Amino acid sequence: MEVNVIGEALKFMVLGMGVVFIFLYVMILSVKIQAYVIGKYFPDKVPASTPSPATAASENAEEKARVAAVIAAVTEFRKNKS
Repeated sequence: MEVNVIGEALKFMVLGMGVVFIFLYVMILSVKIQAYVIGKYFPDKVPASTPSPATAASENAEEKARVAAVIAAVTEFRKNKS
């Protein structure tokens, strides 16, 4: 009684790949269902109001001050380096 080793190996390979494929498909399906359920019962909260232009202007001024401080620090560092 002779066993076809290559045939058996192919059967196991196809069986293993099929099991992995089915597992991944079920996992993706369960994650999608979970996302749907969470989205339905726990929706994202919408912010109450948008920031006023005065707040945006002060944030912009703070950002410009930070950029200026970084540029000054790099310039001073380069002066001391040479």
